[in-house]
Amino acid sequence: MRSEGRVIPEMHEKPAAEWCAMRPLFHPSLVNGRYGDPTVYVETLFETHSVLFDLGEIASLSPRRIQRIDQIFVSHAHIDHFVGFDHLLRSLVGRKKTVHLYGPVGFAERVYHKLQAYRWNLVESYRSDLVFVVSELETPNSISTRQFRLKRAFAAEPSVSKTTLNGVLCDERTCRVSAAILEHRTPCLGFALQEAAHVNIWKNRLSERGLPVGPWLRWLKKAVVEGRADDFLIRTDGAATSDGRLERLGSLRDLLTVTAGQKIAYVTDVADTPANRAAIVALVQNADILFIEAAFAGADAALARERAHLTTTAAGVIAREANVRRVEPFHFSPRYAGEQERMLAEVMTAFQGSHA
Repeated sequence: MRSEGRVIPEMHEKPAAEWCAMRPLFHPSLVNGRYGDPTVYVETLFETHSVLFDLGEIASLSPRRIQRIDQIFVSHAHIDHFVGFDHLLRSLVGRKKTVHLYGPVGFAERVYHKLQAYRWNLVESYRSDLVFVVSELETPNSISTRQFRLKRAFAAEPSVSKTTLNGVLCDERTCRVSAAILEHRTPCLGFALQEAAHVNIWKNRLSERGLPVGPWLRWLKKAVVEGRADDFLIRTDGAATSDGRLERLGSLRDLLTVTAGQKIAYVTDVADTPANRAAIVALVQNADILFIEAAFAGADAALARERAHLTTTAAGVIAREANVRRVEPFHFSPRYAGEQERMLAEVMTAFQGSHA
């Protein structure tokens, strides 16, 4: 039986005596392990939506997990990074759903041709519409978006261009996703998912105020992250229909501490060039977890250059220079089957070069 991905351990641990028990917002997993098609599934705590980085084979994901996906960030359209689109499409047809996809220049046309490979002459029988909103990062400051609807047989709608800044693909109140345009003898995107802020609750202060630990703390954290005003009311038992106590947000701020949000970065299929290295380091700086390809062993640097990929050593050095907290290497070449421990050791040796 295939698993639904390799879950990455929690990174943010606080002393139990000080903080309320809490988990990081983002929970990423390698769907196909370190050798399979590149795909990282990111669940968002307390939310009903999930994110994918790359769209390789996703047959091991349950239908429930696939139906939660609403944002997909595709580095480039090589088959091992995009073959899962058909499985996604098959899983979602017949459901009311909007999925946002992001990729490099030319990506929308490739999505269109995927969709047009099938006949949609019976779409009027479907009650629910499936919509793909496809955006291309044309330059670091320009995005082009096109929409495809099941009810219109996935005909290409006119594209709309907008200005962005420094590769920001989407910027919401709780998180932001940025991209860097890298080179793999074709434009290839690296991504960084950044939580707006991380809110920690002081357990001892709750106790001192006679306030309970419960679901209402989720709404308190959400109000803080969204920048609500001090007069915003929070029901401290979390039940919207009860006669529970209402408190002004301003009077509850002493219960919490706001720190820098969690950051997850994803980089794969890039040539080891000075320009790529500089762009990657800038994008993934201080990430909590960096998923980075390490396709070839350090001794095979010439082969890595020929194939426009990174080695284990390069991956580790880049992670160290970017000051990331944890490096998760993947996309190992099948030529190293059975040598996972060696590949991991090479990455970690380079990563810990100045950390030891």
